[in-house]
Amino acid sequence: MNLNPIVRLDERESSLKLIGHISYLLHLIVAVGAVMPGAQASVALLIVAFVVDLVKRDDAVGTWQQSHFSWRIRSVLWAAGLYLLTAPLWLLLLVPGWIAWGVISIWFLYRVVRGWMKLNANEAMPG
Repeated sequence: MNLNPIVRLDERESSLKLIGHISYLLHLIVAVGAVMPGAQASVALLIVAFVVDLVKRDDAVGTWQQSHFSWRIRSVLWAAGLYLLTAPLWLLLLVPGWIAWGVISIWFLYRVVRGWMKLNANEAMPG
């Protein structure tokens, strides 16, 4: 019994999947850098991935990969919003800011890993 059937992707879907892999890789580098002290990656990588996702999102309309573009875009927007919202904690007290940003970073890393695993399995992300 084969639990992982082979799914054939056409050229368009293969191209979108490659873009997804690159985007998830850039997200992962930034996410790991945010979680590991001393391993800070450039936010520029995240901006590049975000812009690529915004530009290529329309190419994925009508495919299962559209959900991955939305997933990555929402992940970045939510993380950025949460970082901004909790930034005053750093000014008031160091420890609450560190805890809040640590939780946000772990959440972002979780979303990147979950999304990339689903992309590898050719599965759509939840709405």
